[in-house]
Amino acid sequence: MALDRLIEKIAEKQNPTVAGLDPKLDYVPEYIKQKAFSEHGETLKGAAEALLQFNKGLIDALCDIVPAVKPQAAYYEMYGYEGVKALYDTQEYARSKGMFVITDGKRNDIGSTMEAYAAAHLGKTKVGSTEYEPFLGDALTVNGYFGSDGINPVINVCKQYDKGMFVLAKTSNPSSGELQDMKIDDRTVYEVMGDMCEEWGKDLMGKHGYSGVGIVAGATYPQQIEILRARLPHTFFLIPGYGAQGASAKDISAAFGKNGLGGIVNSSRGIMCAYQKEKCDEKDFAAAARREAIRMRDEIMGYVNKIEL
Repeated sequence: MALDRLIEKIAEKQNPTVAGLDPKLDYVPEYIKQKAFSEHGETLKGAAEALLQFNKGLIDALCDIVPAVKPQAAYYEMYGYEGVKALYDTQEYARSKGMFVITDGKRNDIGSTMEAYAAAHLGKTKVGSTEYEPFLGDALTVNGYFGSDGINPVINVCKQYDKGMFVLAKTSNPSSGELQDMKIDDRTVYEVMGDMCEEWGKDLMGKHGYSGVGIVAGATYPQQIEILRARLPHTFFLIPGYGAQGASAKDISAAFGKNGLGGIVNSSRGIMCAYQKEKCDEKDFAAAARREAIRMRDEIMGYVNKIEL
């Protein structure tokens, strides 16, 4: 099961964190942009090349200490087909460095459309007699609003190709409570979604006690994380909201069990833009990202203590 591989990488590195690769051109050092623009002009291709080179520098600096990356598809799609290629190339490079790849796409549909999304991002596509892997994610973020009609096609692909998913439950954004905190009988919407994921995960159970159907649980809502962990003993959490969105390591500590497992904490801007926060030489961007990733790991591990399989 795919999340077993993620869990084992987390334990190996004693680091339950994922680096979000959500690059804007404003985040990319000027010297990288200028080189890309000199080769390709101030074009979509030039922008995509700048993002890719920025990502490669980050991956090189992080791959031995951070178990996973999480590229957000929108930051690549905004540069058209050149940006989408940069997404693929980023996934390919991260995979070549041994990192687990979570594609943050939040895909959501039903029937054959969801089958197509799942094939694109987690499975394979057959052309004539040959199968191709269109994208190189190990897991995909999914919106569960359609219910099982939108989830079952992903589960089927996950079973076939050893992949995983993270379903939105309690997201980190300020307005999430407008819907997610509403009650259905005696349960909130996010509790209902979490319970559904726990049930869906029974078909994708892994050897470390967690299923291949994880949830997204925002670090900005520590009480809700505690509630969800108590309800969902077999569900692994993807935890956004740490750092730039204001959440601390203490806020997410309830996600982790006695063995230190239970979730992986995302930081995007905090890592990518560490060189801007440090005000160091922009050519030191990768080393600054590494320093921030180590600081983040050490802060979180101060609450987790030790990760054991």
